[in-house]
Amino acid sequence: MHQVLAVLQALARDGRWRKPLALAVAFAIGCALLSWWQFARRAETAHANALVVANYNAEPRPLGDVLRGLGGYSSDQQWMQVQVTGTYLVRDQLLVRDRQLGGNPGFEVLTPLRLPDGDVFVVDRGFLNVGTKQDRPDTVPPPPSGRVTVVARLQANEHAIPGRSAPAGEIPSIDLGAVAKDVGAPTFTGAYGLMVSETPPAARNPIPLEPPSFGDDEGTHLSYAIQWIMFALIAFFGLAWSVRRSLRDAGDPDILEADERAAARRSTRAPSDEAVEDSLLDADR
Repeated sequence: MHQVLAVLQALARDGRWRKPLALAVAFAIGCALLSWWQFARRAETAHANALVVANYNAEPRPLGDVLRGLGGYSSDQQWMQVQVTGTYLVRDQLLVRDRQLGGNPGFEVLTPLRLPDGDVFVVDRGFLNVGTKQDRPDTVPPPPSGRVTVVARLQANEHAIPGRSAPAGEIPSIDLGAVAKDVGAPTFTGAYGLMVSETPPAARNPIPLEPPSFGDDEGTHLSYAIQWIMFALIAFFGLAWSVRRSLRDAGDPDILEADERAAARRSTRAPSDEAVEDSLLDADR
């Protein structure tokens, strides 16, 4: 404590240290802001994880109760389960190129579903591997014919990828606007659905897509926040060490007095076990 007071007194009376002190304070403020930003990012990540879990485990709701209008969708609706009834438009089915599942390249199968009111909702029915002899699946399992009830999890429209194209019957991304043009009917363009189930079921379905990552993983935000706090403290410790060393070399009376008090306190302490052992070993030599 005496060492700290001595350094503070020296800073107060010696103008040479005002600029370094101002720089250390400015640096600490920057570190504090970055630390706060990391804490905020951690809170956002925790909220997003909790929302995914809540949406994923919620009961299916009618599509019209969740999406307000054909363009309706908000990010907090991702992974919500919706239930929709209609008829698959097999002739308008598309394969999404350049997708992966478990590290394997392939396609996702988009099948538009026409609802009783004439609107169309796009269903992603799953994944198909690249074919054994061509850059297309060997077979595409057909969806159920006739009226079908689908439970799906909402996902956001991916939009178009500039400069990317695809052969006929394929699409480079899940661009719902492009799907709507192909279908030629009013289509939900804010979101599509990852299929969970179909009733009646198809004889064979594509491979189900992977679920989201659950758990309490909040990334590295907490460790980074603590690191920025440590950097701020290091700045002040480094400044204090530099000031104290400079003043001691200059013979500052306050610093020298603090050193004498520290030495006196150390001399009154009982020797440590290590010191006792070292003295005994030295005596035996």
